[in-house]
Amino acid sequence: MTSQTIDTTGSGGGKAPEAPSDGSPSSGLRGHPWFTLITVAVGVMMVALDGTIVAIANPAIQKDLKASFADVQWITNGYFLALAVSLITAGKLGDRFGHRQTFLIGVTGFAAASGAIGLSSSIAAVVTFRVLQGLFGALLMPAALGLLRATFPAEKLNMAIGIWGMVIGASTAGGPILGGVLVEHVNWQSVFFINVPVGAIALLLGLLILLDHRAENAPRSFDVLGIALLSAAMFCLVWALIKAPTWGWGDGKTWAFLGASVLGFALFSFWETKVREPLIPLGLFRSVPLSAGVVLMVLMAIAFMGGLFFVTFYLQNVHGMKPIDAGLHLLPLTGMMIVGSPLAGAAITKLGPRIPLAGGMAATAIAMYGMSTLDTDTGSAVMSLWFALLGLGLAPVMVGATEVIVGNAPMELSGVAGGLQQAAMQIGGSLGTAVLGAVMASKVDGDLAGNWKDAGLPALTPAQLDQASEAVQVGVAPVAKGTPEAIAAKITDVAHDTFISGMSLASLVACGVAVVAVFVALLTKRGANAEAGAGVGHI
Repeated sequence: MTSQTIDTTGSGGGKAPEAPSDGSPSSGLRGHPWFTLITVAVGVMMVALDGTIVAIANPAIQKDLKASFADVQWITNGYFLALAVSLITAGKLGDRFGHRQTFLIGVTGFAAASGAIGLSSSIAAVVTFRVLQGLFGALLMPAALGLLRATFPAEKLNMAIGIWGMVIGASTAGGPILGGVLVEHVNWQSVFFINVPVGAIALLLGLLILLDHRAENAPRSFDVLGIALLSAAMFCLVWALIKAPTWGWGDGKTWAFLGASVLGFALFSFWETKVREPLIPLGLFRSVPLSAGVVLMVLMAIAFMGGLFFVTFYLQNVHGMKPIDAGLHLLPLTGMMIVGSPLAGAAITKLGPRIPLAGGMAATAIAMYGMSTLDTDTGSAVMSLWFALLGLGLAPVMVGATEVIVGNAPMELSGVAGGLQQAAMQIGGSLGTAVLGAVMASKVDGDLAGNWKDAGLPALTPAQLDQASEAVQVGVAPVAKGTPEAIAAKITDVAHDTFISGMSLASLVACGVAVVAVFVALLTKRGANAEAGAGVGHI
């Protein structure tokens, strides 16, 4: 039994990590459990923060680099896609070459890519380096969890993973606030430059503290074709969703990319049953609770990340807030996620994951419905109410996902399951931005011409209407220089009202996604392997 609790790398055997059962270091700082937690938390914080800190900077980036709406989406989508597609592969790299080395390479590469974005002068360069950020960030996430599992004794591992999860949740929710401060008082480039010193600190701590742990029977091959098929399928899906408003949902190119995506996923699934060491062992999904946990993470991220994308434009471009004010208005969301995480952890420990997760997604659905009622005159108190409810609803899902997914996976696949959990969240975030972005674009394209005409404004040519629609999709009024004040006021009213109608519909779609997630959450349960997973590093 002891050898089974020790082996959590999926190697099928091997020597136990040398961690004392009381959690004290064996010698000095090297391998000390709590210092290891601090070290990996700094690195993970940097990756999680970058998932949302950029949202508050998007309007400034769009204006400075003269980017289109689709370009701004790709600043987020490129990062999430690269991160999501690479997570499980990165976990296997850590198993083969050591999680310490993988973590250090990820920290260094992520900080370097961040600095390169800050020095970029074109939207193409920003998107390119964001993709690199995602690739290096993928090395960090599973490596951090692997290091915790190898270092902490059984009786303290759950606490460590809980703190690790809180760091991710707090960083994800706190990104817009920090981003608002940096964008307003420095510039949008500082949002990325800040990662350079943080990465340097994580690298230094990692060199001094982290202890190398390797599996004896590490994987000797990589599912290269599986990686290529999954990446291609995801790219085709998101590209179709982003371009559909421009091409048209009935256009042949839209359906060609959607068809290519379906074919890619089908080929990927077939190949995974044939390859000796698959990227994602499909046998994992025979567990209904595990599958439900993965789907739940995807649906939660669609609602959360997709909704947050438009809220920043709503606060800055419709309400005219400065970036820091927009960030502060999201403080209730951040605060309730931090406060709600330990409460959710206690509830999940006592009741199991099913009721807290279903309740959390129900609260998320109500919050998204409330956000669909926001308009140009909504006050801060009402906004704060819905943002706080959203944070309170998301907390149980953030905290409970590890227990549901990893706990229901066989012990020899627990590392893959951990990567799958993170991948599900990143894919959901990317799909949320794309799906709700497509909803927004379609609504604006459908309503703008009629609203413009009803306001008695001068008719626009098709080209002018396309330009105006692109501006309205991010809440900007397309007022040309020299426009009389009365007409400019009408244009602003039309633009903001049209944007609000698009955001309202997108929020209702997110609400519907959250409602579906409530029923998915009812399929979850605490896994039989949850306690076994806590035996990592126990001698």
